Amino acid sequence: MQRSIFGAFGRIALALLLAAGLAACNDSGGGPGGSGSAGGSASTESTGDGGSSGAGGSGDAGAAESAGAADAGSGGSAGDVILIGHYASMTGKEATFGQSTDNGIRLALEEVNAAGGVNGKQLKLITYDDKGESKEAGSAVTRLITSDKVVAVLGEVASSLSIAGGAVCEQYSVPMISPSSTNPRVTAGKQMVFRVCFIDPFQAAAIAKFTTENLKLTKAAILYDQTQAYSKGLRDDFTASFTKMGGTIVADQAYNGGDTDFSAQLTTIKAANPEIIFVPGYYTEGGNIAIQARKLGITVPLIGGDGWDSSQLPAIGGEAIEGCYYSNHSAPDQPNMKEFVEKYRAKYGATPDALGGLGYDALMVLVDAMKRAKSLGGKDLAAAIAATKDFKGVTGTITIDADHNAQKGVVIVQIRNGSPVFVAAVDPSEG
Repeated sequence: MQRSIFGAFGRIALALLLAAGLAACNDSGGGPGGSGSAGGSASTESTGDGGSSGAGGSGDAGAAESAGAADAGSGGSAGDVILIGHYASMTGKEATFGQSTDNGIRLALEEVNAAGGVNGKQLKLITYDDKGESKEAGSAVTRLITSDKVVAVLGEVASSLSIAGGAVCEQYSVPMISPSSTNPRVTAGKQMVFRVCFIDPFQAAAIAKFTTENLKLTKAAILYDQTQAYSKGLRDDFTASFTKMGGTIVADQAYNGGDTDFSAQLTTIKAANPEIIFVPGYYTEGGNIAIQARKLGITVPLIGGDGWDSSQLPAIGGEAIEGCYYSNHSAPDQPNMKEFVEKYRAKYGATPDALGGLGYDALMVLVDAMKRAKSLGGKDLAAAIAATKDFKGVTGTITIDADHNAQKGVVIVQIRNGSPVFVAAVDPSEG
């Protein structure tokens, strides 16, 4: 009966319908598409075969897989694949933060997979774009854990976003490693949240020490973002360290993140006659503040924190940012960075900033912990991360302390001819 109804065309139609059904089942890859998206954040998936393609479009958060990732364990259920999540500012005004970090993570992941993976299993990365917004960060991490079923999360760069994402990881007992969030609140009191970078009190003390001892300057002004945990924390810590070292804060001015006009604050600062201006914000504001300071006739150097680390800083600031300083986790011209810089350039065609190296280190510290952990369950994996000691990373030797922070040094770089150049390594605990 069915043969007489369908005939040859019927059999072809049935085959097409079956094929379409199978394709629909497999189309979602490692993450859900359509409804339930993380606030519209987009994703990129990879087993490390190709570089990050960035955010996979706007609107629906359907997975946009890099080359070679499509058959690596659809839906995260295959027994030969381990899913790892990453949330980052892949778009927005701090987009280079997320893009550099993601590139570093993927470079490390490619190397791990080429060497056989972890315990015979390949790693697969799912990255969501949080657009630099705390709400998006929380939603992205929730989705990575509850829908994608990742065993661990990497992110974020911005401390406020790591605080938001870390709260979700605590709730679900899934380990998280921040590559570069420096505010102490990121890990304070947390059981599942770690970092592979120094913290702000240490960084601020290093900046203060460099200013007073290396530059021999004792009169500083501050211009900070009062809406940002990172900027406020650095301002407070620098003030405490700088005054303790004999310095004086001659002006303390604030702005709100997203502001573009800093003339009123800079006019007040100019009247106070500082020898240096500390700007503990991100690179977009840092570059614009430098331009406006020079237009007002302010000639003293500016100094920032690691939030200045981006190829966009000299692109935005131009001549105005030349000769200015900032603290960082590493410098591309350091001898210990040579091999990593060469590998990164070969893959991405650009010189990595410190965030690329920290992304690489975050993934490698996680992999090292996976190999030592009793299981990949949240508590077992967290215990292994916490036990990390003397791990040789590309940005330095990493030991995770009792507060889940990395014990590492600080470097100071100066912008010369549009590039960051290593100036000094500073350990504020010495001397």
